[in-house]
Amino acid sequence: MSFSSKSDVKFEDRFDKYLDPSFFQHRIHWFSIFNSFMMVIFLVGLVSMILMRTLRKDYARYSKEEEMDDMDRDLGDEYGWKQVHGDVFRPSSHPLIFSSLIGSGCQIFAVSLIVIVVAMIEDLYTERGSMLSTAIFVYAATSPVNGYFGGSLYARQGGRRWIKQMFIGAFLIPAMVCGTAFFINFIAIYYHASRAIPFGTMVAVCCICFFVILPLNLVGTILGRNLSGQPNFPCRVNAVPRPIPEKKWFMEPAVIVCLGGILPFGSIFIEMYFIFTSFWAYKIYYVYGFMMLVLVILCIVTVCVTIVCTYFLLNAEDYRWQWTSFLSAASTAIYVYMYSFYYYFFKTKMYGLFQTSFYFGYMAVFSTALGIMCGAIGYMGTSAFVRKIYTNVKID
Repeated sequence: MSFSSKSDVKFEDRFDKYLDPSFFQHRIHWFSIFNSFMMVIFLVGLVSMILMRTLRKDYARYSKEEEMDDMDRDLGDEYGWKQVHGDVFRPSSHPLIFSSLIGSGCQIFAVSLIVIVVAMIEDLYTERGSMLSTAIFVYAATSPVNGYFGGSLYARQGGRRWIKQMFIGAFLIPAMVCGTAFFINFIAIYYHASRAIPFGTMVAVCCICFFVILPLNLVGTILGRNLSGQPNFPCRVNAVPRPIPEKKWFMEPAVIVCLGGILPFGSIFIEMYFIFTSFWAYKIYYVYGFMMLVLVILCIVTVCVTIVCTYFLLNAEDYRWQWTSFLSAASTAIYVYMYSFYYYFFKTKMYGLFQTSFYFGYMAVFSTALGIMCGAIGYMGTSAFVRKIYTNVKID
């Protein structure tokens, strides 16, 4: 015999009692978004002012040099980013891996954008596992994005082993995620934990990789190679690489890479706390509008920072900008992973081998995926900037 009482709560509002508006819509959360937004306005203004003023001076100087006769030009100082015009569009080292990372980063960005939009519309937080299922479906469906950007970049850099590149691009992220998940799963099975993934689910994920992701990636690669695979650079690439001169220590690519991720991490720092709390604690994250805003802010800050880093690198007559722009943006992942250590020891009460491996394993996957996405965004923005400045200067 069962008793039931009529509720005044509408069916679509039944989940609201599990949400915590006072936590997610706290004044600090609003303030952090506003703070990040103001940082974006300041950074974009600063980058525009510095680059426009500096580039205007550069163009004026280069135009003046064009008017000099050969003797005066030989006596003048030759320096700056124009001097590396014959090497700036040289293929990056390890183009196969580089193009695969760029393709994967573009796909992760597309997945993030679509999943956040769907979560804003559909309230995915009301059903357990719906967010993960949506992310897997969207990742598989957006595989042509990976193939298109990775395949076209590899073709522009003169790569010939395009089938190998396609396989690496297609399986780079799935292999990382599945490898980590399967490793943690073995520990979960040993501890007889309820978090253990059934064998059937593992087989299903592998089938998705081989029968959905790979064919769609192939389609994207063929389209990318045929539609935008021609190396239409504004400058001719010299046959012999130019020697890279000595420069100050803070202009070295390694230093630029380490410092490049600080500002992007600063723009998402507060949001990371709310995301971690919903993922590792008892809170249910539902403010996906905030997440979308933070993603947009992250993209703008990342592009601005990598453009400035690349400009300084090229001015030091170092043309190794491709990997530097990617890694300086991707270094955001290092700071996120370092923050995850702080969060584990001071904000969670986890202990033992299973919980520790579960936490740090999945945080490594999250940080790496975020880093690859930021790296791809930074490279794409910087590539457009480099192409633009060398198109506008007269090259003999």
